[in-house]
Amino acid sequence: LQRPENKLPSPKTGPILISVYKFSDQTGQRKPNDRLAVFSSAVTQAPDAFLIKALQDVGDGKWFRVVERGGIDNLIKERQLIKSMRDLYEGPKAKPLDPLLFSGIIIEGGIIGYDSSVTSGGAGYRFLGVGPQTQYRTDLITVSLRAVSVNTGEVLLAVTVSKNIASYSDDFNILKFVDLNTKAFESEVGIAANESVNLATQRAIEAAVVEMIRQGEKKNYWSFMTTTAGD
Repeated sequence: LQRPENKLPSPKTGPILISVYKFSDQTGQRKPNDRLAVFSSAVTQAPDAFLIKALQDVGDGKWFRVVERGGIDNLIKERQLIKSMRDLYEGPKAKPLDPLLFSGIIIEGGIIGYDSSVTSGGAGYRFLGVGPQTQYRTDLITVSLRAVSVNTGEVLLAVTVSKNIASYSDDFNILKFVDLNTKAFESEVGIAANESVNLATQRAIEAAVVEMIRQGEKKNYWSFMTTTAGD
């Protein structure tokens, strides 16, 4: 989130309390494979980890305070355990736990699209059985975010962001006939590079968070802190 395109001014009114209950892969897409069936998911099944981190880090960590909701059952059980032990050993004078924080905005959404081989192609040549070959392919991942008002249930903001995932390979092939052209000798060497799907997912989520903040500022849900000329 420290890249120039993700730089944002600080919020004028301080950090906003926000909740993330569920942010998941809604595509059901499996890893693309042209040769056999693959049952591994194409994208991470825990994209909420990227979302929570992006919310905490955006704007140098000055925009949002994220409250725990994904593991709320475990949190409540732990609080109940602490209360029971304090009541048992300290009696009526047991010190109560601080109240849980609650938020005014819930973030909903998920990974809503994963398209394989959106573009693909290549080029190559051979001269006397020797020559290079290059192939490429791009996939597309799409992320959706919604900011929902806890007070009214209204969808305040809706953002959709897509990110390309690039893959390419370079090969060098040799095909020669030896021993009076009765035997074939073939050799191939190559290298392939595939952009990380997890990294692309993270980048798409970060971009969606930044765009959500910018849209919210345009709709006057919050405002940027202005700086004077002498600052």
